[in-house]
Amino acid sequence: MHIMAGYFSLVLHAHLPFVRHPEHEKFLEENWLFEAITESYIPLIQVMDGWLREGMETRLTLTLTPTLCAMLLDPLLQERYLRHLNGLIELAEKETHRTQWEAACRPLAEMYHQRFIDIRQTYIAYGRNLVGAFRKFQERGRLEIITCAATHALLPLLANHPPSVRAQILTARDHYRACFGRDPRGIWLPECAYAAGVEFVLQEANIRWFITDTHGVLHARPRPRYGVFAPIFTPNGIAAFARDLDSAKQVWSRHEGYPGDPRYRDFYRDIGFDLDFDYVRPYLPSPEVRGFTGIKYHRITGSNLKEVYDRQTALRAADEHAGHFLGARLEQLQRLDAIMDRPPLILSPYDAELFGHWWYEGPEWLDMFVRKTYYDQKVFTLITPEEYLRQQPTQQVATPSASSWGEEGYWRVWLNETNEWIYPHLDVAQERMTRLARRFPNATGAFQRALKQAARELLLAQASDWPFILRTGTSPDYARKRVKDHLLRFIALHEQLTTTRVDVQWLERLESVDNIFPEVNYRYWA
Repeated sequence: MHIMAGYFSLVLHAHLPFVRHPEHEKFLEENWLFEAITESYIPLIQVMDGWLREGMETRLTLTLTPTLCAMLLDPLLQERYLRHLNGLIELAEKETHRTQWEAACRPLAEMYHQRFIDIRQTYIAYGRNLVGAFRKFQERGRLEIITCAATHALLPLLANHPPSVRAQILTARDHYRACFGRDPRGIWLPECAYAAGVEFVLQEANIRWFITDTHGVLHARPRPRYGVFAPIFTPNGIAAFARDLDSAKQVWSRHEGYPGDPRYRDFYRDIGFDLDFDYVRPYLPSPEVRGFTGIKYHRITGSNLKEVYDRQTALRAADEHAGHFLGARLEQLQRLDAIMDRPPLILSPYDAELFGHWWYEGPEWLDMFVRKTYYDQKVFTLITPEEYLRQQPTQQVATPSASSWGEEGYWRVWLNETNEWIYPHLDVAQERMTRLARRFPNATGAFQRALKQAARELLLAQASDWPFILRTGTSPDYARKRVKDHLLRFIALHEQLTTTRVDVQWLERLESVDNIFPEVNYRYWA
């Protein structure tokens, strides 16, 4: 057989909504960030550092959304994260004593204790700057970091107000420049949601490519000659890459996906629920209610009676699954190579938080898969979409179909009876923001500050996270409060700018709480 049959592109999407509450000493939802750092982001950095040490030519693509970068770079949240991590180390140490006579749990307590210490070491070694850590891998050519909409707004639902789509994308591009010292080449459209017209703003931002769900490209017009195994170019020359369904299912699917294997660690059984309340209370996300600590002693098991987690058995499972995934890709690419007149590309996007947070062994699986790919086969190479376009610059022109990777493939998750009340309010605020930007093109002083803060509040209100949470019902009160708070702050700023006068003390307080995008350009809304 001939040497190279194709390319494989692994894309991880790392995103969290902007949650920062300096007005509270400890805030439950800030834990979303702390858990993701401990369980997903730092383990990923440690895995990539391992590849780098061995001089492996690996390729990975990673979205770091502007809201996530802003939180990772925020001194207050960095301080709070360290406090959280030190608490975990202390709790794990207590656990090594508590489990002294429990043969099954003691080694796990020791594993957690060591692991948390290693994580702290990595965090401090990078000067608390995880954005800088990922930037290092990009500058060494191993990673392509792509951007997203500024606050992960669902762009098709803003499409009736083009300045909002423009502001979401240009603000993100500016923020990317500040973080990574260069322009983004690719973008993760939030929720892979595409509707015609987005590509014109991408062109203005000089972004070259984006990702759609499978049907976004499959249902393109004209029909794509290579299905989802090559990108298409929109008529204005932006490449659209589609998600491959087979590789997605093997990892994602609740029923046939790897993470459901009974040998893997169970996500839900946590000492925060299982042990004496007063004992775990100082380490809980919110001292009033039970919650996750991240120390878990059970495996999925496959029945209600959970058995104790065995780390070695779980790592063997990860190794088997990495081998299985590799085998499936080899077979898929060889099959495609036989019928295509160019090297096929398989693109597999996943939420980065799946690896480590939801699927505890995910980072090890990733490590094993990439190592097997690099050392054990010659059929395909790992590639980033940007590199693929440089090697294969000629592609079919077609218009992608409106689509998302949400339930049923369109916008239903973000627009339904639980959250539809948001959009009329957003429509009014968006129109007002554009009127403000046109009326005051050259504002200075407090006026300019108020306009920039109005832009921040509108961006934060547009996040797709709030309607998503309202739909899934995970923390509906918090999501509802966030939308209302940002809209009310916007309305107050609008009133001060148009009828009364800017209340500088109040504005200062707002700037210190919602401090994202310090350099935001309010003129993008004009």
